[in-house]
Amino acid sequence: MSIAMAVGDFGSCLRAVAALNPRQNYFLVAMDSDLPTSAAQPDRPDRITVRDTRREVEIGAFQIEQGVTQRLSFTVILEVAPPEGATGDDVDRVLSYDTIVQAIDEQLGVGRVNLLETLAERIAAQVLTDKRANRVSVRIDKLDRIDGSLGVEITRTREALRDVPANSGMQDTQPAVVFIPNTLLHSTALGDWLDAINGTNRPTVICVDTVPRDLPRSGDNMVNRHLALLSIEQNAWLLAGKDNRCTVVSSRTELDWALQHRHLTVWAPSQLVLNAANAPADHNNSALELARWLAGVLNAGAFFVALGDGAKGSDITLSTPAEIKA
Repeated sequence: MSIAMAVGDFGSCLRAVAALNPRQNYFLVAMDSDLPTSAAQPDRPDRITVRDTRREVEIGAFQIEQGVTQRLSFTVILEVAPPEGATGDDVDRVLSYDTIVQAIDEQLGVGRVNLLETLAERIAAQVLTDKRANRVSVRIDKLDRIDGSLGVEITRTREALRDVPANSGMQDTQPAVVFIPNTLLHSTALGDWLDAINGTNRPTVICVDTVPRDLPRSGDNMVNRHLALLSIEQNAWLLAGKDNRCTVVSSRTELDWALQHRHLTVWAPSQLVLNAANAPADHNNSALELARWLAGVLNAGAFFVALGDGAKGSDITLSTPAEIKA
């Protein structure tokens, strides 16, 4: 026995069928007015997907993840506003898959991150800058950590992205970077220099030299790099111990926050340098060269070298504390 049903709501039809005797055979007949048309339905978004695209990436917060790459799998599902009317098979009428792939590759190129969540957030934010994008789900899986995969999945909307202030967490003024050599760090004039730096009308980051003694050496360049960076950080903490106005910062988030609130900020370089894709690669890089690199990362308005120790090129040499206000 067969029963024909004429329905206009397929969801209601399915519920009705489920309630009928399962031993019967049924088929559905849709009325002509209910058949789907080529026109997009504005309340039902289109979806563009990129699934299981893979990249070799250095990522992770654990020590065993430092200096090695691991496979990541990316799946991105992007909901877009359907085009008005038929697309006419015109590629320019639809959002390209390349928008997603480009966001993945560009965010991987920004620099090393510790957390999958951070990378997923950045990819989602970039994809949602396209005015046609409404909502995106980003899933990232690590394929080499366990037998199987482990990962994170987030969903973000364009509307929520618009609610975040464009300048959130960032300072309004280009910062300055000041390099303090050991001769000044151990001088009685240090307090006058810190007073001058603290009195400027723009955010300023203080960078310091390595501890003035021979560093232990290893046959492993990565170990030597860690030792050199830790030597700089020893001096950073020494400076903070000399003046309690100084705040030692290591992450980019801490750095932006300290600059925004005009703290007397001292840079501890290990985290930024080791996580950055474009950091100077040579473990023999001096503290002064790393300070110049930081100035570039921050798009600093000026790079000062106190007392002129090692200054070159476009560096601004400071002979007295008063010059920093000039």
